Amino acid sequence: MKLRAYVLMLLVVAVWGSTFVVIKGALADATPAAFNLVRMALAFGLLGIAYHRAWRGIRRSDLAAGALVGLCLAAGYQFQTIGLVRTTPSKSAFITGLVVVLVPLFSTIPSLRAPDAHAPRWNAYSGAALAFVGILLLTAPAAAKAGVAGLVPDFSSINLGDVLTFGCSIGFTFHCLALSHVSPRIPFQPLALLQVGFCAVFMAISMPMIEHPQIHFTPRLVTALIVAAPLATAAAFSIQSWAQSILPSTHIALLLTMEPVFAWITSFLFTGERMGLRPACGALLILAGIGLTELVPQPHVPSAHEA
Repeated sequence: MKLRAYVLMLLVVAVWGSTFVVIKGALADATPAAFNLVRMALAFGLLGIAYHRAWRGIRRSDLAAGALVGLCLAAGYQFQTIGLVRTTPSKSAFITGLVVVLVPLFSTIPSLRAPDAHAPRWNAYSGAALAFVGILLLTAPAAAKAGVAGLVPDFSSINLGDVLTFGCSIGFTFHCLALSHVSPRIPFQPLALLQVGFCAVFMAISMPMIEHPQIHFTPRLVTALIVAAPLATAAAFSIQSWAQSILPSTHIALLLTMEPVFAWITSFLFTGERMGLRPACGALLILAGIGLTELVPQPHVPSAHEA
């Protein structure tokens, strides 16, 4: 049973990693918000069929919780997909991975962390420091000044897509913190339905304010939707929820650190994206910060994809 959980979770992480490249290509055929809305609407329809018995168990008090979690989820995906238009898949994945560092860091605020959670320990702050240096190396080229070239980042050259993707990691951070408050009192099935459903609603509301939506159904776009909606959203959330009941949280966290690695491998194989020495060092520092934050034993905080 444990071996099956490890294998399935590794496949889920590989799917999540590959979506950065697949969606990047599909955004040539659809605007970001339009793609997100179709993705979430399809995922909601699939979950609605799969968990059709859960509809009867939804209470009025669950609606507000589902709306809050769905709002955070929508913000995360909107920032991520819009940012992906302007940055590379591997950079997007590494910056999104910062959520594993930001969750315990934001948990220093007592009102944000779950009632039974403890304040973060030294490793959370150390991991955040490593990840911060890593994100500077990954996103900001070196300043061309005598004596400091290669050391001091040129902040004026940071890509807008990188900034938007960092906003995505903050959105997913609040998504995790919201889940840590509501998931103990709401069964997974109705919570999955509510958060994905409200996510689609908020995407529909925000879309006219973000863009003039356009979508052209090409084979490339249909392939991306098949990967993103049934596999990376509906099936992946279900598999992880099952795996979390079997595997230790630290093992899940270790598997999740592989997501940006899979994203880089996929990007290298299919688009030929290469990292220079400076951004590669930044990516390694981000992974080191994530590992230091998650793998040192401490009270568990939900990861970015936990539903």
